[in-house]
Amino acid sequence: MIYDIAIIGAGPAGLSAAIYGRRAGLSTICFESNVHGGQIINTPEVENYPALGKVSGVEYASNIYDQAVGFGAVVEYKAVTDVDFSGEIKKVICGDEEYRAKSVIIATGVTRRKLEIPGEDRLLGAGVSYCATCDGLFFKDKTAVVVGGGNTALEDAVYLAGICEKVYIIHRRDTFRGDQHEVEKVLKNEKIQVVYDTIPLSIEGSGKVERLRVKNVKTGEEKDIFTSAVFVAVGLIPQNDMFKGKVELTSDGYIMADESCKTSVEGVFAAGDTRNKTLRQLVTATSDGAVAATAAAAYVRSKE
Repeated sequence: MIYDIAIIGAGPAGLSAAIYGRRAGLSTICFESNVHGGQIINTPEVENYPALGKVSGVEYASNIYDQAVGFGAVVEYKAVTDVDFSGEIKKVICGDEEYRAKSVIIATGVTRRKLEIPGEDRLLGAGVSYCATCDGLFFKDKTAVVVGGGNTALEDAVYLAGICEKVYIIHRRDTFRGDQHEVEKVLKNEKIQVVYDTIPLSIEGSGKVERLRVKNVKTGEEKDIFTSAVFVAVGLIPQNDMFKGKVELTSDGYIMADESCKTSVEGVFAAGDTRNKTLRQLVTATSDGAVAATAAAAYVRSKE
């Protein structure tokens, strides 16, 4: 069988694409190597999706999955091990199995780079977060810590300063890697205190984040910073190694795609956090899925 649309990834972008693919009347298959829903399942509460109110990440993932399957999308829990985009009919390979499709939507997402310190996993969702815009409001008028030194960390700190009573930035160097105008915003903000030359050692607390243990890399001094939240902003890792040399990637590994989600290869589209974009949020992932599937449907029909 040749599917009209094959989707790699069953997170919000991939499942949104599956919904729109089926609504367009096209045969649609979605591949997922882990659990449907992507990173959103690790979010205890979603409250910034328009008109949705408050819902858990697991509930959201279940709902969008049920909706996609309800429309007739096929979801295969198989890891995609290779792809071949060289012909008009694209090939998606899962081990010894080969699937063929007229178009492909890549929705593999990203993983958050972790600190890999004690307490990080244990207190995830209880004060440890990888998304300030997602979870910042939970810490209104409290103290928060941002770990990182790039633009994301700087932007997160400024964003949190508008919500929290005090914000610390922990940075392992004595200068920031971010853009100068972002650095200036941080340094001018009276609510933000920068802690240079410092690395996090452990996140501590009984059932929730209470303090961050840190170490000065020049003096060796250790101390506790008392905080209600630790926002980790040390980078994202796009899951695109498989696509190197097959579609155009940015220097940091994201798939180059325009606003219609078209990649450098005809008939191949990219949706969600995996593509080059400025805002990586649930709402932009699902909108990308809709856009990519609509563009894929137009492409498939142009070939009939």
